[in-house]
Amino acid sequence: MSSATEFHANSDAGELPARLRPASSHAPKMVGQTAGPFDVTAGTSKEPSLRDALVTGLLVIYPTVATVAAIVAGLFLAGANGT
Repeated sequence: MSSATEFHANSDAGELPARLRPASSHAPKMVGQTAGPFDVTAGTSKEPSLRDALVTGLLVIYPTVATVAAIVAGLFLAGANGT
């Protein structure tokens, strides 16, 4: 079963429908919105803080300590086999 669609020629080719906007206009910007409970608030300082240093240190030190602990645990388990 097929349906036929009628096409009507539009003599007002330059006129856009109401829901479209011209490409040359800019989209409306958000004026200002407060951060929600799970959003990060914008920092006022551009300088690194103690918190940044601690987080960076944690990101560097934790994988190193975890790797060394895994190697030591692996050597211990291999040595515990008695071979």
